[in-house]
Amino acid sequence: MSFFNRRGIFLQKLGPTIVDQSEVLVSLQFALKENGRNAENSLETTALLDSTVLIASSNDGGRTFSLGNINKDIDGDGDIDADDKAKLLALAKAYANISTP
Repeated sequence: MSFFNRRGIFLQKLGPTIVDQSEVLVSLQFALKENGRNAENSLETTALLDSTVLIASSNDGGRTFSLGNINKDIDGDGDIDADDKAKLLALAKAYANISTP
């Protein structure tokens, strides 16, 4: 996120684990950034607002992912539907295939 763009997506790849070498989890966090100023210490502050965290899971090494129920309109078309879920799954798959993020 930058000064001009307050929206951001944070991605984190988790796995494979010792228990299951083919398990991959991708954490997707959506947030808004708010900059402020602490008057007492004269320091700039940053806060994440409206944060949503979703976990996409794969049991085949990241080739396919599943995602639980989502309750947020991700693509901004006014409804929560299969298109929102498809975009999230595609994002998780793409990120899992990046070897050196």
